[in-house]
Amino acid sequence: MNKEEIRSQMKELAKQYVDCVNAEKAGKEKAYIPASGKNIGVTEVQNMIDASLDMWLTAGRFNDEFEKSFAEKLGVKYALSCNSGSSANLLALSALTSPKLGERQLKKGDEVIAVAAGFPTTVNPIIQNGCIPVFVDCEIGTYNVDVSKIEEAISPKTKVIFLAHTLGNMYDMDKVMALAEKYKLWVIEDSCDALGAQWNGKYAGTIGHIGTYSCYPAHHITMGEGGAVVTDNPILYRILLSFRDWGRDCFCKPGVDNTCHQRFKMKLGNLPMGYDHKYTYSHIGYNLKVTDWQAAIGVAQLKRLDEFLAQRKNNAAVLLAGLKDLEQYLILPKVSEQCTPSWFGFLISVKEDAPFTKQELVEYLENHGIGTRQLFAGNLLRQPMMTTADVNIRIGAGPVKNTQTLTEDDYKNLPGTDFIMNNTFWVGCAQNITEEDTAKTVQIIHQFVKEKGGI
Repeated sequence: MNKEEIRSQMKELAKQYVDCVNAEKAGKEKAYIPASGKNIGVTEVQNMIDASLDMWLTAGRFNDEFEKSFAEKLGVKYALSCNSGSSANLLALSALTSPKLGERQLKKGDEVIAVAAGFPTTVNPIIQNGCIPVFVDCEIGTYNVDVSKIEEAISPKTKVIFLAHTLGNMYDMDKVMALAEKYKLWVIEDSCDALGAQWNGKYAGTIGHIGTYSCYPAHHITMGEGGAVVTDNPILYRILLSFRDWGRDCFCKPGVDNTCHQRFKMKLGNLPMGYDHKYTYSHIGYNLKVTDWQAAIGVAQLKRLDEFLAQRKNNAAVLLAGLKDLEQYLILPKVSEQCTPSWFGFLISVKEDAPFTKQELVEYLENHGIGTRQLFAGNLLRQPMMTTADVNIRIGAGPVKNTQTLTEDDYKNLPGTDFIMNNTFWVGCAQNITEEDTAKTVQIIHQFVKEKGGI
């Protein structure tokens, strides 16, 4: 056989293998229903084999296809892959520190609007770049930023609004963008948990100046480890590319030279005239690229995004309908009319006057084979990463404070955030969870409430 025949046979054997694995799983009741997870099919495995046999190793043809398809799917001009959603957030915030942005450059000591109820890597880049996060409280029900409180938190030093769409449910983009225009602020949409969500028909991550996404196995699509950044702004795209690729000024793809046809004809910085542009650096950057193996999975997964979103929507509908009769004790998710959520997970809050606590319900579910998760850090300001660090922050319209000196009186300025920490958790509705699994979750929650004398 020639090499193409061998490649074809390997891919056919991979299909047979995946079919065998799926046949073994079929009909087996899950001993544990996870809160999240992936759905890997034949094409994903075949693409990984293809990428391995190419022996290119770094980002290559599959990455080119993924970036092009990702941009087309979301309707944006530019998409850049990277090695995680956390790296996507780091790239997005770091890009705004570029001197190429002139008077709109984000500098040390500038302020960034944020929330404390979420994942650390939405806030970490603010601190890592020497800026001050300004924490605004969250709503109960949507679990997003309380948009009505953003304006009072804006000061002359505020440069950016950097907020995550919580578990696929979007915050009010009309109001956020209006504030951004009024005060000339950048907007970064952390859409790591919201790929496929829409606000008035526009995808999460495409309304602000920069959008970020994660392709971790728990997310809407996966590359194993992976993420992406999108923008419509050509200047921001070039800056993002530079920060992702070592900070270099050159924008050639791996394995390509002299795309600009000026490789030995420029003078930049204090370098000698004609110094190789391929080794000229305009930013203090990173290497955050993906491998072509990761991109190969992403190409196949992206084609299944609509299928996955439909399954998540159906699972969420089962949970919403099945738990509606427990609203005396539980707060179920609320969604704005303008939002079509992408349902990363299904958030539930236990009311303070319920005859049971969140902790009791969570432990009961876990003991009965139902996976649960917190809303990540709960309240970041109470986490040891903050209480032991020397970090300056602001809460709402309050003064700058150091996290080591925060008191209970300070935390009281974020009542919604503390409520989320104490009363809120989520269960799964991902594409690896069936409608039967979701119905079981509903049944176990009812069983718990009945045992507590609630019904």
